[in-house]
Amino acid sequence: MSSDPSKYDFETLKVTQTKKFVTQVELNRPNKLNAMNNVFWSEMRTCFQQLNSDSDCRVIVLSGAGRVFTAGLDLADMGKIGVKKSELDPARKAFATRENVALYQETFNLIEKCTKPVIAAIHNACIGGGIDMTSACDIRYGTQDSFFQIKEVDIGVVADVGTLQRLPKIVGNDSLVRELTYTARRFYSEEAKEMGFISRIFPDKDSMIAGAIETAELIASKSPVAVQGSKVSLVYSRDHSVREGLEHVAMWNYGLLDSQDLIKAALADSEKKTPKPSKM
Repeated sequence: MSSDPSKYDFETLKVTQTKKFVTQVELNRPNKLNAMNNVFWSEMRTCFQQLNSDSDCRVIVLSGAGRVFTAGLDLADMGKIGVKKSELDPARKAFATRENVALYQETFNLIEKCTKPVIAAIHNACIGGGIDMTSACDIRYGTQDSFFQIKEVDIGVVADVGTLQRLPKIVGNDSLVRELTYTARRFYSEEAKEMGFISRIFPDKDSMIAGAIETAELIASKSPVAVQGSKVSLVYSRDHSVREGLEHVAMWNYGLLDSQDLIKAALADSEKKTPKPSKM
C-alpha cells in the first residue's frame, strides 16, 4: 500500500495495492451480502478522500467480497436511524433526514470527485445503492451472472443517491431508465452492456477482477496529470454545454502543457521508446 497503510484500516472495506499505482477497494461485508450499513457510508467517504490525495494510487478498482457485489441498503441498520428520529417532531425529523440524505449523496459524489479513475468490477447482484454507487464510477465491468435492479420503488422510496441523475446520462435512453425505475425489474449483464451501463462482460469474478486490474495497470502507466485532468474534464463537460466544456479544458490545460510528462513523451517518441511519466 502507500507509506501509511494504517489509514486504510476499515471495518466494511478492504483496501489493498494489487499492482503498482493500482488500489483495490473491496466491499467487505460478505456475510451481509455487502449491504450498505451506517459504518459503510462514513468509511467510503474517508476512503475516497484519502485515495484522492494518495500519490501511490493512480487508479482504483471497486469490487465486492463474497457471493455478490452488493445487495444495496442494509435496511435493518437504516431502521436504527428511524428509531432515533421517531423522538423528534416532524420539522426536526425532516431536517435530520435531509442531512442524512446529503451525506449519502456526498459519499458517491466523492467517487466522482476523486481525480483517480474508478473501475467498478460487478459480479452477481448489484441492487439499489449499488446502482447509485457504480453510476458514479468511470468504467463498469460485469460478469456473465451479474444482474442489476433499481429497487427503491419496491420499498416505497425514491432513489435519491445518484441513480436518477447519472444513469440517464450514461445510457442515453430516457424511456428505458423510466421503465427500470418504475418497475424495479432486474436487468442482466447482456442488457446492461447493450444499454451502455457496463462495457465488458467476463465469464466469472476472477477473470473480471484480473481484467479490471489489467485495465487499471494500463491507465496507471499513462501520465497521471493527463489521466486525472481528463476525468475532471469529462465530468465537467457532462454537466455543461460544449462551449463551457471547451473553455474549462482550455483553462485546465494551461498548466498541463508545461508538464514534464509532455516533454518526456516527445523525447520517448523521437527515440521510439515508451514514455515514463513522473509522479504526481
